[in-house]
Amino acid sequence: MEAAMRPVDGASLAVFRIAFGLLMFFEAVVYLKKGWVRGLCIDPEFHFTFLGFDWVKPWPGAGMTAHFVVLAVTALLVAAGLFYRVAAVVLFLALSHVFLIDAAEYLNHLYLICLIAFLMIFVPAHRLWSLDALRRPAMASGTTPACWLWLMRIQVGIPYFFGGIAKLNGDWLRGEPLGMWLAKRADFPWIGPWLTEKWVAYFFSYAGLILDFAFVPLLLWKRTRLAAYVLVLCFNGLNGWLFDIGVFPWMMVAASLLFFPPNWPRFGRKGREREVSNLSARVSKPILAGMAVYVALQLLSPFRHWLYPGDVAWTEEGHLYSWRMKLRDKQSEVLAFRVRDLKSGHQWEIEPGDFLTDRQKFRMPGQPDLIHQFAIHLAEEYRKEYGMEVEVTVDTKVSLNGRSPAVLIDPALDLAKEPRSLWHKRWILPRAGVWPQ
Repeated sequence: MEAAMRPVDGASLAVFRIAFGLLMFFEAVVYLKKGWVRGLCIDPEFHFTFLGFDWVKPWPGAGMTAHFVVLAVTALLVAAGLFYRVAAVVLFLALSHVFLIDAAEYLNHLYLICLIAFLMIFVPAHRLWSLDALRRPAMASGTTPACWLWLMRIQVGIPYFFGGIAKLNGDWLRGEPLGMWLAKRADFPWIGPWLTEKWVAYFFSYAGLILDFAFVPLLLWKRTRLAAYVLVLCFNGLNGWLFDIGVFPWMMVAASLLFFPPNWPRFGRKGREREVSNLSARVSKPILAGMAVYVALQLLSPFRHWLYPGDVAWTEEGHLYSWRMKLRDKQSEVLAFRVRDLKSGHQWEIEPGDFLTDRQKFRMPGQPDLIHQFAIHLAEEYRKEYGMEVEVTVDTKVSLNGRSPAVLIDPALDLAKEPRSLWHKRWILPRAGVWPQ
C-alpha cells in the first residue's frame, strides 16, 4: 500500500490530460464538420441498442449537435484543467451517450475512450500545468500517488495484451483477414503493389501479434523504451494510414508516453513536493479497493467468450468489450427477412434498407444480435402500424474470413419471439464453410 501511495511526479499525467482533451476536442469538431452527427445520430429512424441500455436515445431536434458542442467545450476544459472534475464527469457522460446510441457503431477504440474518460474523473491530473492550479494554489501539486499512474498504464496496456491473445487463432496465423484487407489497398502509393503478396499478409499478421505482446514490457524497460516508442509511432501511424480508425492511433501514441518516467517531459527535475501521502492516507483503502475491482473486471471481461459454445468470430457472443480488434471479415451473401401474418398466413419479404441507413445495413448482416434486434423491431412495427401479430424469419448466408458462405441463423425460427439476453443464442448455427482451394 505504501508503494501504491508513494508520491511520484505528476508531469506525465498532466501531459496526457492535455493530449486526451485536445484529441477529444478534435474528434468532436470532425464529427460536426463532416456531418457525422446527423448521419450517425439524427438521420437513422431506428437505432440498435446495447443490452440493458435501450433507454439511451439521441436527443431530439438539434439536441445532438448541441451535445457535440458541449463535448468539444468540456474536452477543452479537461485539456486546460479548468473546472476539471466537473468537466471530466460531463465529458465521460457525453462520450458514453454517443457510444451507447447505436450498437452497430461499436468499435473497441470508442469503448477504450469511454474507459479512459471514466478514469480521468478520478485521476488527479489537474494539479499540475492547469488553470485550476493557478486559480487554487492550495490544491496545486507537482506530485501524485503512484497508484493513479499505474492504473492508467494498466488501462492502456490491456488492449495491447488482450489484442495479442485474441490474435492467437487459426485465421490470424493464416494471415487472414488482414491479407484480404491489404489486397484491397493495392492502389496505395509506394507500398500498394506489395500489399497483394501473401508474404506481406503473414509479415503484418505475425508482426502485429508479437508487437501487441511486446509493447508494454519494452516500454516499461528503460533500455528499450525509446526504441519501443518509435515502434509505437510506426505501428499506430501505419494503422492510421491503412485503416479508417479515426483518432485511435494518435490516442495510443499519446497514451504510450505514460510508460516514460513520471517526470516526463521535465527529465532531471522533481515535481514540487507536497503532503500528497498524508492526503492520500485517509482514502487509500477505498481507492485501492475500487482500483482492484475495476482492474479485475477489465482482466476478466475479455475471457467471456469462453462461456459460450462455438467460435466467437462467428457467433459474436462475448465479442464486445474483449479487444478482439481487426480479427474477422464477414461478407453477407444472403440476408432476407420474411414477415408472415399469423392470422391470414400472408407473407412479405422486407428490404432492410427501408428501415435502416446504408451504414447500418452494411454492419448488420454478420452480427446475430443486430439481426435479432431488427427482427424484433419489424414485429413491433407491424403490430403498431397494422395491428398484426407476425412471425419474422430470416435467411442468412455469411462468409467468414474468406470461407465459403454458410447459414448463420436458423431459418425456421421466429426470431422476433426470441428474448434478448446474455445467454447463448440457440438460433445461431455452428460455423461452417471451407477455405477456397
